[in-house]
Amino acid sequence: MSTATYTVQGMTCGHCVSSVKEEVSEVAGVTSVEVDLASGLLTVGSDGPVDPAKIVAAVEEAGYEVANQ
Repeated sequence: MSTATYTVQGMTCGHCVSSVKEEVSEVAGVTSVEVDLASGLLTVGSDGPVDPAKIVAAVEEAGYEVANQ
């Protein structure tokens, strides 16, 4: 099990959190997704390494961006 953390910019409400969770959870290999609205932290759990570019693409698909990418 591995965990990666990203900072998502632009989320302002619970719907934002749901959108990010939904898109990121569809990435192959992802087993858990936690999003903290207040801090913007996205924590992704997986069985093995997941390409960070796929996580960033999923966040962008939801309409947000990952900081420092």
